[in-house]
Amino acid sequence: MSFSVGNRLIAALDVPDGAAADALVARLGGVPSWIKIGLELFCAEGPALVRAHVGAGGSVMLDLKLHDIPETVARATTRLAPLGAGLLTVHAGGGRAMLAAAVEAAGSATRVLAVTVLTSLDDADLADIGAVGPASALVLHRARLAIAAGCAGVVASPHEVAAVRAIAPAGFLVVTPGVRPAGAAAGDQKRVMTPAAARAAGADLVVVGRPLRDAPDPAAAARAIVAELGEAA
Repeated sequence: MSFSVGNRLIAALDVPDGAAADALVARLGGVPSWIKIGLELFCAEGPALVRAHVGAGGSVMLDLKLHDIPETVARATTRLAPLGAGLLTVHAGGGRAMLAAAVEAAGSATRVLAVTVLTSLDDADLADIGAVGPASALVLHRARLAIAAGCAGVVASPHEVAAVRAIAPAGFLVVTPGVRPAGAAAGDQKRVMTPAAARAAGADLVVVGRPLRDAPDPAAAARAIVAELGEAA
């Protein structure tokens, strides 16, 4: 099926329930081409919320970071794919067999993205959990794993986008969280860049959460980011 990145902005619905999600979507005014439904919101509202936004014409990234044995992830993906989300995340830490199982179960309508290394982690955090770093090397290793498993793309911080782009085949998606407009607080993100810098590095889609959610005018904030992304193309 055809796939469009639209204006490249994914608005993360980092809110606790469906009412708050609907309110934020309304305040965004249809500016972002994509919305992201993550773990908190999915746990609160379940599949019905995804169906509702897809049914209303929204392009949805379902960010659940599935990570389990291959059969369990495959069975979960089989249940999630019919919801209509265009993108579904699984965690690359689950290994090649798990990634491949998710890709097979997803079919052609839902594209599987492998999350490489969380943007809340830096090299010291990786050392603390016993992962072989640095983050830049681990991201590339997991990106190669995702490519070999047939994933449609990866989720990686803006700092690794250019390196991933250099090894990725044509059409491979690189989606970047940890994107903050100039002057915005980083929060718990540690490997961040501005929207323009992420796009210039080769990001296909950028995820922005709190700078939109907490803006006095989320639609205006989204329009500014979309303009910045366009100028960086």
